[in-house]
Amino acid sequence: MAIIRGMKDTLNERVASFPQAPLRQPVLVNSIPKGGTHLLRNILRMFVPVEQHHDRDFVQIPNMHLHLDAFNPHAPKLAAAHLLFSDQSLANIRHARHILLVRDPYDWVLARARFFVSEEFEQENIQHLKTPGLYSAEAILNMMIFGIHQKSPALIDIYTHNAAAWLGTGVHLVRYEDAVRAVKALDAPESETFFSDLLEAAGIERPEDWRERVRTGADRKLSRTARENLKLPGGHEFPAELPEVQKQLVDFHAPGLRALLGYA
Repeated sequence: MAIIRGMKDTLNERVASFPQAPLRQPVLVNSIPKGGTHLLRNILRMFVPVEQHHDRDFVQIPNMHLHLDAFNPHAPKLAAAHLLFSDQSLANIRHARHILLVRDPYDWVLARARFFVSEEFEQENIQHLKTPGLYSAEAILNMMIFGIHQKSPALIDIYTHNAAAWLGTGVHLVRYEDAVRAVKALDAPESETFFSDLLEAAGIERPEDWRERVRTGADRKLSRTARENLKLPGGHEFPAELPEVQKQLVDFHAPGLRALLGYA
């Protein structure tokens, strides 16, 4: 399993500055890896007492047996996951309110590439991706789309099992880009609607100070995986937008995926 390093999380200290009402039901923030999970989870943390934060690790299939307490209906918790769709997953989270976070595959390719070559990510058999000059940016982007044989899964596999397969099972679907827009325009009616729907999906009554809580939780300086907080070795530069050829490759590799998730 890959190792992720990063800055110390200090958000729990901020939670105490807001009055808190306990969760009445487990809440799961589930997403594809590099889908913006930290942003959504950090925002929701501002509405949940610290003692109800399940923050030992992100829940995944290999470690799920160690995190069953996160979904105990008699001791509700807020948990984050990169959870594959499976019979066992469905059984274990059946009592939880399920929020499913997705990201535009075009942007996800870039986010995954930056993360893979950053100092925050360690996976022994692909450390050579970080070697400056060994691979072009476009070659690395293609690896993010098609995967690396026997080392890293392809885009279609991740989106199929971590996102698409969950649709229609009672999840509340959130697009990362919608969340970012709502954070940037907290006084807009669209933002109020977005966060009202999100909190309702989590079973949380919206407090009067919801904007300040969102603003605190969304502070990018406190997110260890935000783009500007990732340390990239010298020689690695990726474009701000996915190149046209790579967009076509995503569409070839996973036709219909962006439309399914509401991006086309």
